[in-house]
This record gives sequence, C-alpha cells and structure tokens, in this order.
Amino acid sequence: MSEIRLDRFNNQYILIAPERLHRPNLSSTQEKKNSKSSCPFCEGNEELTPPEIYALRENEANSGMWKTRVVPNLYKAVQIELEDISKRDGLFESISGVGAHEVLIDSPRHDCGMADLEITEIENWLRSMIIRLKDLRQDKRLIHLSIFKNSGSNAGATQEHPHTQILALPIVPKNEIDFLQRNLIYYHHHGRGIVEDIIYNELKTKTRLISQVGNFIAFCPYASAYPFEVMIAPTTNIHSLDICTREDIISLSGIIKKVFVMLKKQLGRFDYNLYFHISPLNENFENEQFIQTLDKNYRFSLSITPRIYRLGGFEISTGMAINSVEPEYCAKLLRGD
Repeated sequence: MSEIRLDRFNNQYILIAPERLHRPNLSSTQEKKNSKSSCPFCEGNEELTPPEIYALRENEANSGMWKTRVVPNLYKAVQIELEDISKRDGLFESISGVGAHEVLIDSPRHDCGMADLEITEIENWLRSMIIRLKDLRQDKRLIHLSIFKNSGSNAGATQEHPHTQILALPIVPKNEIDFLQRNLIYYHHHGRGIVEDIIYNELKTKTRLISQVGNFIAFCPYASAYPFEVMIAPTTNIHSLDICTREDIISLSGIIKKVFVMLKKQLGRFDYNLYFHISPLNENFENEQFIQTLDKNYRFSLSITPRIYRLGGFEISTGMAINSVEPEYCAKLLRGD
C-alpha cells in the first residue's frame, strides 16, 4: 500500500510506493529483444494491460484499431480505492496513497517518437489527456495532476513503447505551493503572472526563441537546467489544458511537432523527460488562496528536458544544476541559424 509522507527536514512530500519496485527494466537485453512481440502497449496485445479506462476508437473496448489508449498503471504509485486519511505519530506525518495513476499510450506504433507522429496524432494525444483531466477533476479528493513522459533509460523509462503517465495526488507538492505563492506575490506587485512576463521578454529579445505557432511559443529558458531544454507556453492566460480551444490544440500540436523535429535534427535519438505544469485540479486548504486569480496570473506550460548526461553528486546534494551549453547557443542551433 502506498503512502505519502512528509519529510520535515527538506519540507517536501515523499511518495512511498512499494508496487513500483517490480517494474520491468528497460536496460535488460532480453526486454529489448522481445519488446515488440511482448510489448503490452502494442496493438494486438490489449489483454496484457488492465482493462482500458478510455480509448480513442470507433469499435469495442479492449480490442485493436485504436488511436490512443488509457489504462491503469500496472505498477501504480497511488490507488484510487484508498480513503483520504492522514496519520500523525509525533513528528512523523503521512497520508494514505490515494490517487490515480494512469498510462496514456501515445500511439499503436512501437517505434514512433514524438518527432515521427503526424500533427493529427499529437492532437489525439492531447485530446485524450484533456478527457482524462476533466474526468479526474470530478474527484474532489484529487488536488494536483502530474502529466509526464519518460523516454529512454536515462530519463527513467521502463517501457520502450511511447507512452505518457497521468498521476493525480490528494496533496500539492511543495515546489508547486512555492510557485503559487511567488506567482501571487508577483501578480500583486505587477498585475501580471511570472510566466506572462517571461514570455513577454523572450518575444522581445528573440535570442532564445525557437518557434511560434498560433498562441504558443517555444524557447530555450534563460536559466536552462539541461542542454537543449525547451519550454512551450501560451501567449495568453490559459491556466490548464482543458480550457484550450480547438484552435489552441491544433497550434499546440503543431509547435510540439516542430520542436521535436528540431531536437531530433541536432541530437539524433535522445532520451528526455517531458512534463506539463498546469494549475491545480481542485481546491483544498493548501491552495485556496490562489484559486480565485488563476485565470489572471497563471499559464500552463510544457517542458522538454533532454537527458544527455546523468545527474551527479553536486546536483543531488545542492539542488543546483550544471548546464554546460548556453541556452542562447542551443536556440541558435535549433533555429538553424
């Protein structure tokens, strides 16, 4: 049974999830050799996953001929069946590991990376994500939603087939609370959110800007933690994926495609983490002071962090990153200047 514990030393939550121990190992030679025939995410192997939660299809559930598919994570970190109960034993504090842990299978194709997907396939990926987001929002116990991709062993992936994880929690991670607090203070001083001003300055300087499609821009952040790190964000205040218009989804799909094609041209096949930064799913005592102004000062964003090298002792011990490539130079290469 999973449990969310409070680390009072570092003031952050730690998710204890014993079931994750039994995940497959992507670095295994046998796993790679038999990956396509035994891959649980490939079309035709639907019986190898738990029954699907959602699928973009026109035929019966748990069969072939699907475009995207969402299933419960077999090695889930949290369980939707648990009760939301907190426990205290002196200084030690924990919460039952209640939540949702789902896998969105991006495409039936086993060897198709983001750069190889058609724009319509990326639209399907985003729309499936939005449908799950809206459904999970109905469970008022769920407060924070983490949407992320691990691609390649250096990025922590345990399956080769392209997929995305959706993990909903009953708490707000400490780094998100910190951002919400800083963003609200910034808004009270400037009348604008932090991401809004970052985008304004990136559009003004253009040195780190790599693409703009519709209401979305892509750029290498000024203080990138990783070489070739890219951030994608809207030029208007859209605080969550599920309030995007149809035109927004088309534009976002197009710019995601362009960014991955650029990255592939420079890096070849590369390991990476991709994650969304979106506003809270629901209100609770931790975030209630921020909810009323989200539509005025919060913009969702998407970060792509190539994992060209592994973290070392300095990064782990200090929480600081060492990036050996200037983001301005990365942007120049990606633009093809």
